[in-house]
Amino acid sequence: MSDTSTPASGIGLEFIGTLDVQVGPPAETGAHSLGNRRLIPIVSGTLSGPRINGTILDGGADSQIVRPDGLVELSARYMIETADGARIYVENNGLRRALVPQDDGAATSGAIDGSLSGAPMYFRTAPKFETAHPDYAWLTQSLFVCSGTREPTRVLLHVYRVM
Repeated sequence: MSDTSTPASGIGLEFIGTLDVQVGPPAETGAHSLGNRRLIPIVSGTLSGPRINGTILDGGADSQIVRPDGLVELSARYMIETADGARIYVENNGLRRALVPQDDGAATSGAIDGSLSGAPMYFRTAPKFETAHPDYAWLTQSLFVCSGTREPTRVLLHVYRVM
C-alpha cells in the first residue's frame, strides 16, 4: 500500500498578536449528563501585536462545557475596538485540557478555575473575525489559530494567521 499523503508545503504561521482577556466569575449549571455548563463574562482586555492593537470591550462571554473527563469545550464571543476606532467581532472556539494525567476531581476543577495554569495544558482555539473596516478586511480573509494559557482571572491567547 503506497502513501498518498502530500506534505503541507507552503503552510506557515504569521504572529498577529496576543489577546489578554480579563474574565469575571463563572455562572454554572452544575454537573449533568454532558458535564458542567459555564458562562464566563469577558469584562475587558487588550490585543497587542505588530499589525493590530486594541481593547476588548465589556459584554462578551465564554460559554463552556466542562466534560466529566476534564476536557473543556470553549466558545467565546466578544468585541475588540482597535486603536484607530474599528470594531471587530470575535467568535473563538476551541479545547483545553491537562496534558498530565490528573485525578478526575483535580483535572475538572483545574480546567475550570485555571489552577492547573502551571501544568502542561493543551489549549488551542480557532478564532473568526468580522469587521466592516477596510483596513482590517484581511482578518476576514484568512484562517487563524491560537495557543492559550488560562490563569484564574485572565486568558492569554497568542493569535496566528495560517499562511
